[in-house]
Amino acid sequence: MSFDFLSVGSGDLADPIADLPGARGERVLAFRNGLTSEATGGSMDASVYRTLRAEFMGDPATATLMPKFIRACSDTGDFWQFIKHEFSTYRERQDFLRAEFPPLIDYLEKEPAPASEGISQALEAFDEHGVGAAWRKALKRVHDDPEGAITAARTLLETVCLHILEHGAESDAVHVSATDLPKLYALVAKKINLAPSQHTESVFKQILGGCSGVVEGLGALRNRVGDAHGRGKRPVRVQSRHATLAVNLAGTMAVFLIETFNSSLGSKQSS
Repeated sequence: MSFDFLSVGSGDLADPIADLPGARGERVLAFRNGLTSEATGGSMDASVYRTLRAEFMGDPATATLMPKFIRACSDTGDFWQFIKHEFSTYRERQDFLRAEFPPLIDYLEKEPAPASEGISQALEAFDEHGVGAAWRKALKRVHDDPEGAITAARTLLETVCLHILEHGAESDAVHVSATDLPKLYALVAKKINLAPSQHTESVFKQILGGCSGVVEGLGALRNRVGDAHGRGKRPVRVQSRHATLAVNLAGTMAVFLIETFNSSLGSKQSS
């Protein structure tokens, strides 16, 4: 994939920043290609450099993976002064830049899929209750620690359920062990009208029954292959795809519970 808008022949584009790709993995490739152009007789748009540098330096997770020279070079002028004195030939400059970016590129290739972004936004609103933190922890572990991700996915649902049950004057949660996720969910479902028995339409009963099954399955999966009970012999080898499924299911259910809970609060306040 090429990013020609970063080089000399693209002066006809009014807003090079708007033409940057959306995915962060592609944006870092655009950054590298722009720097290569700047270092080998072309040029990189100064505003693009500043934008991408600020973006990746502003994220603690990517800032430590950024090439050191980018941290020291605040604009394209600084970069040009660095590269022209460091390497005399175009080939040396190309090889240097190609070798500097793999750690950041590899990290971004493991980032959650875009489908996770909507879940993240919804859960971050409840960060003060630990929900956002639990979600971030689960996502971070998916590739490098799938067993831990499955445990974190279960913790995410537990956190949401406890928050909902503890809201208001009553505290249903004190009557249920926090380790019994299905019972916690059953109390939550009844409280916010998501129990299958509270509905007469067969399709709603089927869907809500499936939701209960997902929660029970996640709890059972965590008990079987999660990391909460030590690392003895495992019945299966957990892979990142298993963890991704568990985390995404937990995130989807958590958002559904939160949105339903918020809707029920709104109905009570308007009545």
